Amino acid sequence: MSSSDIFIGETIGTAILILLGGGVCAAVTLKASKARNAGWLAITFGWGFAVLTAVYTSAPLSGAHLNPAVTLALAIKDKDFSNLPTYWGGQLLGAMIGATLVWVAYYGQFRAHLTDKEIVGGPGAQATAAKAVEAQEQGAGPVLGVFSTGPEIRNAVQNLATEIIGTVVLVLAVLTQGLNDKGNGLGTLGALITALVVVSIGLSLGGPTGYAINPARDLGPRIVHALLPLPNKGGSDWGYAWIPVVGPLIGGAIAAGIYNVAFA
Repeated sequence: MSSSDIFIGETIGTAILILLGGGVCAAVTLKASKARNAGWLAITFGWGFAVLTAVYTSAPLSGAHLNPAVTLALAIKDKDFSNLPTYWGGQLLGAMIGATLVWVAYYGQFRAHLTDKEIVGGPGAQATAAKAVEAQEQGAGPVLGVFSTGPEIRNAVQNLATEIIGTVVLVLAVLTQGLNDKGNGLGTLGALITALVVVSIGLSLGGPTGYAINPARDLGPRIVHALLPLPNKGGSDWGYAWIPVVGPLIGGAIAAGIYNVAFA
């Protein structure tokens, strides 16, 4: 794979991942969406199908890492870090593109949600679940959850541990099965299995932090949230932002270590 193939493949694949994954979050969260309040099952399966679609699309070009933690783990496993910046650059750019496309697709819903007094406050506003979440997630605006993750209980040690554990499960699944014959990315069966693993992680481990398990998935859309001209959007919660970046990278490195000791 050439550097251009890697960059283009990761950009396209990660953009699709975030478009469909962030899209299901928008569908469940925003007012005037037909899927509003569809719940956690819709979100977890939506993200799983997003992974499946993104991997199938980008695998021929880049091997479909779509996650800096996966790329780091494969680099440690193979002792080859030469393509790391190319993969990471494509993944971050793709995540930002995908998040922007979510805003375009749900433009009217974002405006309706963020101009509703019950959501953003104002004269005559009533307390709502959305306001309670906003108060709990210090510095997080009312639609940040469409773009990035946030903890239900803010405890840095627990939140970091949760992201590490979830990422170890994901990356071990990628390393131990689903690699194509060339060993450089997910094959057809691996795409399906990995998508189901993501659903499993969401259902079992997603409750505490929203399971970023992917630094680009969280950081790219968080940057977009900070930049987009959304009315009353509130903060981007940069005080928490390091956890869904550092945690998955640590988890990826641990998974690679486990693989090299137990499976290599």
